Amino acid sequence: MNLHDWIDELSDVLGVEDEMDEGLVLDLARVVAHAVERPAAPVTSYLLGYAAGAAGADAEEVERLAARAQRLAESWDRPAGAPDPDDVDEPVPDDGAVDHSGDALD
Repeated sequence: MNLHDWIDELSDVLGVEDEMDEGLVLDLARVVAHAVERPAAPVTSYLLGYAAGAAGADAEEVERLAARAQRLAESWDRPAGAPDPDDVDEPVPDDGAVDHSGDALD
């Protein structure tokens, strides 16, 4: 099975009738992964799809939305791992990367 077969099968399972330009989505994900950080790639792809669906976008509008997202990623000036400028002066450190799933609740 290749990527195109997967997309066709997944589209059937999800009830998606429209064709997608996987090259467009993969290019956007690649740029975002390198310019922002890797976890931003699937989140960006999801948000692109959500925005396109919410707007009832045709293929040309999806391309315009993807281009806007790509321009944002290409101009992103906060490297992965850089502190959030809003958190720098806070007395309580951000522990968002810490797994608290095993912590007991008070």
